[in-house]
Amino acid sequence: MDKLIINGGTVLKGEVSISGAKNAVLPMLCASVMATDTCVTLNNIPHLHDVTTTVRLLRQMGVSVTLDDNMNIELDPSTIKNFHAPYDLVKTMRSSILVLGPLLARFGSAVVSLPGGCAIGTRPVEMHLDALSKMGVTFDIQNGYISANCSRLIGCEISFPKTTVTGTENILMASTLAEGKTVITNAAREPEVVDLANFLNEMGAEITGHGTDVIEVKGVKSLRGVSYSALPDRIETGTFLVAAAITGGEI
Repeated sequence: MDKLIINGGTVLKGEVSISGAKNAVLPMLCASVMATDTCVTLNNIPHLHDVTTTVRLLRQMGVSVTLDDNMNIELDPSTIKNFHAPYDLVKTMRSSILVLGPLLARFGSAVVSLPGGCAIGTRPVEMHLDALSKMGVTFDIQNGYISANCSRLIGCEISFPKTTVTGTENILMASTLAEGKTVITNAAREPEVVDLANFLNEMGAEITGHGTDVIEVKGVKSLRGVSYSALPDRIETGTFLVAAAITGGEI
Protein backbone atom coordinates (compact mmCIF):
# COMPACT_ATOMS: atom_id res chain seq x y z
CA MET A 1 0.00 0.00 0.00
CA ASP A 2 1.54 3.30 -1.14
CA LYS A 3 -0.87 5.68 0.59
CA LEU A 4 -4.07 6.03 2.55
CA ILE A 5 -6.77 8.43 1.30
CA ILE A 6 -9.05 9.60 4.10
CA ASN A 7 -12.18 11.68 3.53
CA GLY A 8 -12.74 13.28 6.93
CA GLY A 9 -15.55 15.25 8.50
CA THR A 10 -17.44 12.20 9.75
CA VAL A 11 -18.35 11.71 13.39
CA LEU A 12 -16.93 8.41 14.66
CA LYS A 13 -19.16 6.41 16.98
CA GLY A 14 -19.83 2.80 17.86
CA GLU A 15 -18.28 -0.10 19.76
CA VAL A 16 -14.93 -1.79 19.15
CA SER A 17 -13.04 -4.65 20.78
CA ILE A 18 -9.43 -3.90 21.69
CA SER A 19 -6.79 -6.49 20.83
CA GLY A 20 -4.43 -7.89 23.42
CA ALA A 21 -1.24 -5.92 24.00
CA LYS A 22 1.54 -7.16 21.71
CA ASN A 23 4.24 -6.25 24.23
CA ALA A 24 2.58 -8.44 26.84
CA VAL A 25 1.76 -11.33 24.50
CA LEU A 26 5.25 -11.75 23.01
CA PRO A 27 7.04 -12.51 26.32
CA MET A 28 4.12 -14.72 27.39
CA LEU A 29 4.56 -16.78 24.23
CA CYS A 30 8.26 -17.14 25.05
CA ALA A 31 7.52 -18.00 28.68
CA SER A 32 5.30 -20.88 27.56
CA VAL A 33 8.39 -23.06 27.02
CA MET A 34 8.84 -23.18 30.81
CA ALA A 35 5.52 -24.95 31.44
CA THR A 36 5.52 -28.62 32.37
CA ASP A 37 2.73 -31.21 32.39
CA THR A 38 0.02 -29.01 30.84
CA CYS A 39 -0.37 -26.66 27.88
CA VAL A 40 -0.47 -22.87 27.95
CA THR A 41 -3.49 -21.16 26.39
CA LEU A 42 -3.29 -17.45 25.59
CA ASN A 43 -6.46 -15.57 24.73
CA ASN A 44 -7.11 -12.21 23.04
CA ILE A 45 -4.02 -12.49 20.85
CA PRO A 46 -3.46 -9.62 18.38
CA HIS A 47 -3.20 -10.58 14.72
CA LEU A 48 0.22 -9.00 14.12
CA HIS A 49 3.38 -9.89 12.22
CA ASP A 50 5.51 -10.06 15.40
CA VAL A 51 3.09 -12.57 16.92
CA THR A 52 3.22 -14.70 13.76
CA THR A 53 7.03 -14.56 13.79
CA THR A 54 7.20 -15.61 17.45
CA VAL A 55 4.85 -18.52 16.79
CA ARG A 56 7.04 -19.58 13.83
CA LEU A 57 10.09 -19.39 16.10
CA LEU A 58 8.46 -21.59 18.75
CA ARG A 59 7.25 -24.06 16.13
CA GLN A 60 10.71 -24.49 14.63
CA MET A 61 11.93 -25.28 18.15
CA GLY A 62 9.36 -28.07 18.25
CA VAL A 63 6.63 -26.44 20.35
CA SER A 64 3.19 -27.66 19.25
CA VAL A 65 1.00 -24.64 18.51
CA THR A 66 -2.75 -24.59 17.84
CA LEU A 67 -4.52 -21.38 16.81
CA ASP A 68 -8.32 -21.14 16.65
CA ASP A 69 -10.60 -18.76 14.75
CA ASN A 70 -10.90 -16.45 17.76
CA MET A 71 -7.14 -15.81 17.96
CA ASN A 72 -6.62 -18.02 20.99
CA ILE A 73 -3.33 -19.92 21.00
CA GLU A 74 -2.60 -23.23 22.73
CA LEU A 75 1.07 -24.10 23.18
CA ASP A 76 2.45 -27.49 24.19
CA PRO A 77 6.18 -27.22 25.01
CA SER A 78 6.52 -30.94 25.80
CA THR A 79 7.40 -31.52 22.13
CA ILE A 80 10.29 -29.03 22.05
CA LYS A 81 13.33 -30.58 20.40
CA ASN A 82 15.90 -27.82 20.00
CA PHE A 83 16.87 -24.55 21.64
CA HIS A 84 17.98 -22.64 18.56
CA ALA A 85 16.61 -19.25 17.46
CA PRO A 86 17.94 -18.67 13.92
CA TYR A 87 18.84 -15.33 12.40
CA ASP A 88 16.25 -15.47 9.62
CA LEU A 89 13.51 -15.18 12.26
CA VAL A 90 15.28 -13.11 14.92
CA LYS A 91 16.45 -10.41 12.48
CA THR A 92 12.90 -9.17 11.93
CA MET A 93 12.06 -8.73 15.60
CA ARG A 94 14.34 -7.62 18.43
CA SER A 95 12.00 -9.12 21.07
CA SER A 96 13.09 -12.60 19.90
CA ILE A 97 15.87 -12.26 22.48
CA LEU A 98 13.12 -12.99 25.03
CA VAL A 99 13.42 -16.73 24.37
CA LEU A 100 16.89 -16.66 25.94
CA GLY A 101 15.83 -16.42 29.59
CA PRO A 102 13.06 -19.05 29.46
CA LEU A 103 15.19 -21.57 27.55
CA LEU A 104 18.04 -21.23 30.03
CA ALA A 105 15.67 -21.48 32.99
CA ARG A 106 13.96 -24.64 31.75
CA PHE A 107 16.68 -26.42 29.77
CA GLY A 108 19.99 -24.76 30.71
CA SER A 109 20.91 -24.19 27.07
CA ALA A 110 20.09 -21.78 24.24
CA VAL A 111 21.54 -20.65 20.92
CA VAL A 112 20.01 -17.33 19.89
CA SER A 113 20.99 -15.08 17.02
CA LEU A 114 21.90 -11.52 17.89
CA PRO A 115 18.96 -9.42 16.64
CA GLY A 116 21.40 -7.38 14.55
CA GLY A 117 23.25 -10.40 13.21
CA CYS A 118 27.02 -10.06 13.48
CA ALA A 119 26.70 -6.33 14.19
CA ILE A 120 26.58 -6.63 17.97
CA GLY A 121 25.92 -2.93 18.49
CA THR A 122 22.89 -2.77 16.20
CA ARG A 123 20.48 -4.28 18.71
CA PRO A 124 22.21 -3.98 22.09
CA VAL A 125 21.61 -6.95 24.39
CA GLU A 126 24.51 -6.36 26.74
CA MET A 127 22.25 -5.74 29.76
CA HIS A 128 20.50 -9.08 29.18
CA LEU A 129 23.80 -10.93 28.97
CA ASP A 130 25.41 -9.14 31.92
CA ALA A 131 22.43 -9.97 34.14
CA LEU A 132 22.32 -13.61 33.07
CA SER A 133 26.08 -13.90 33.62
CA LYS A 134 25.54 -12.91 37.24
CA MET A 135 23.02 -15.75 37.45
CA GLY A 136 25.65 -18.29 36.38
CA VAL A 137 25.31 -18.36 32.59
CA THR A 138 28.37 -18.72 30.38
CA PHE A 139 28.32 -17.26 26.89
CA ASP A 140 30.17 -17.83 23.66
CA ILE A 141 29.38 -15.29 20.94
CA GLN A 142 30.53 -16.26 17.47
CA ASN A 143 29.32 -15.51 13.95
CA GLY A 144 26.41 -13.45 15.24
CA TYR A 145 25.06 -16.15 17.58
CA ILE A 146 24.82 -16.23 21.37
CA SER A 147 25.54 -19.73 22.68
CA ALA A 148 24.50 -19.84 26.35
CA ASN A 149 24.72 -22.60 28.95
CA CYS A 150 24.24 -23.11 32.68
CA SER A 151 23.67 -26.00 35.06
CA ARG A 152 20.99 -24.06 36.92
CA LEU A 153 20.34 -20.35 37.21
CA ILE A 154 21.23 -18.87 40.60
CA GLY A 155 19.19 -16.03 42.08
CA CYS A 156 21.06 -12.81 42.80
CA GLU A 157 20.69 -9.03 42.79
CA ILE A 158 20.37 -7.47 39.34
CA SER A 159 20.62 -3.69 39.01
CA PHE A 160 20.06 -2.42 35.49
CA PRO A 161 22.18 0.66 34.62
CA LYS A 162 19.16 2.02 32.76
CA THR A 163 15.58 0.89 32.58
CA THR A 164 14.95 -1.81 29.97
CA VAL A 165 11.58 -3.42 29.29
CA THR A 166 12.85 -6.51 27.46
CA GLY A 167 15.77 -6.82 29.88
CA THR A 168 13.40 -6.77 32.84
CA GLU A 169 11.13 -9.31 31.16
CA ASN A 170 13.99 -11.66 30.25
CA ILE A 171 15.41 -11.72 33.79
CA LEU A 172 11.92 -11.88 35.30
CA MET A 173 11.16 -15.03 33.31
CA ALA A 174 14.58 -16.58 33.89
CA SER A 175 14.49 -16.01 37.64
CA THR A 176 11.18 -17.84 38.15
CA LEU A 177 13.02 -21.18 37.99
CA ALA A 178 16.32 -19.98 39.46
CA GLU A 179 17.66 -21.29 42.74
CA GLY A 180 17.02 -18.80 45.56
CA LYS A 181 15.80 -15.21 45.36
CA THR A 182 16.40 -12.69 42.60
CA VAL A 183 16.00 -8.95 43.16
CA ILE A 184 15.70 -6.73 40.07
CA THR A 185 16.28 -3.03 40.72
CA ASN A 186 15.61 -0.21 38.26
CA ALA A 187 13.06 -2.61 36.79
CA ALA A 188 10.66 -1.49 34.07
CA ARG A 189 7.19 -0.64 35.40
CA GLU A 190 5.10 -0.76 32.22
CA PRO A 191 1.64 -2.40 32.42
CA GLU A 192 2.85 -5.12 30.05
CA VAL A 193 5.64 -6.06 32.50
CA VAL A 194 3.03 -6.24 35.27
CA ASP A 195 0.81 -8.43 33.11
CA LEU A 196 3.71 -10.78 32.37
CA ALA A 197 4.41 -11.08 36.11
CA ASN A 198 0.72 -11.82 36.77
CA PHE A 199 0.80 -14.49 34.05
CA LEU A 200 3.93 -16.08 35.56
CA ASN A 201 2.36 -16.04 39.03
CA GLU A 202 -0.66 -17.87 37.59
CA MET A 203 1.81 -20.47 36.31
CA GLY A 204 3.13 -20.93 39.86
CA ALA A 205 5.91 -18.33 40.08
CA GLU A 206 6.44 -16.28 43.24
CA ILE A 207 6.87 -12.67 42.09
CA THR A 208 6.26 -9.51 44.11
CA GLY A 209 6.88 -5.83 43.51
CA HIS A 210 5.87 -5.80 39.83
CA GLY A 211 4.67 -2.33 38.93
CA THR A 212 7.46 -0.80 41.02
CA ASP A 213 11.15 -0.39 40.20
CA VAL A 214 12.12 -3.25 42.54
CA ILE A 215 10.87 -6.74 41.69
CA GLU A 216 11.58 -9.76 43.86
CA VAL A 217 11.33 -13.32 42.57
CA LYS A 218 11.60 -16.44 44.70
CA GLY A 219 12.59 -19.32 42.44
CA VAL A 220 10.33 -22.36 42.22
CA LYS A 221 11.02 -25.86 40.92
CA SER A 222 8.52 -25.86 38.07
CA LEU A 223 5.78 -23.90 36.32
CA ARG A 224 2.46 -25.22 35.09
CA GLY A 225 0.40 -24.44 32.02
CA VAL A 226 -2.52 -22.04 32.43
CA SER A 227 -5.19 -20.24 30.41
CA TYR A 228 -4.65 -16.48 30.44
CA SER A 229 -6.01 -13.40 28.66
CA ALA A 230 -3.53 -10.64 27.92
CA LEU A 231 -4.45 -7.10 28.90
CA PRO A 232 -5.84 -4.83 26.15
CA ASP A 233 -3.41 -2.75 24.10
CA ARG A 234 -3.22 0.78 25.50
CA ILE A 235 -1.95 2.32 22.25
CA GLU A 236 -4.82 0.86 20.24
CA THR A 237 -7.24 2.02 22.93
CA GLY A 238 -5.81 5.53 22.89
CA THR A 239 -6.00 5.69 19.09
CA PHE A 240 -9.74 5.04 19.09
CA LEU A 241 -10.32 7.45 21.99
CA VAL A 242 -8.48 10.27 20.22
CA ALA A 243 -10.28 9.54 16.93
CA ALA A 244 -13.63 9.79 18.69
CA ALA A 245 -12.66 12.92 20.57
CA ILE A 246 -11.42 14.95 17.58
CA THR A 247 -14.55 14.13 15.55
CA GLY A 248 -16.96 14.86 18.41
CA GLY A 249 -18.08 11.26 18.45
CA GLU A 250 -18.59 8.62 21.10
CA ILE A 251 -17.00 5.16 21.24
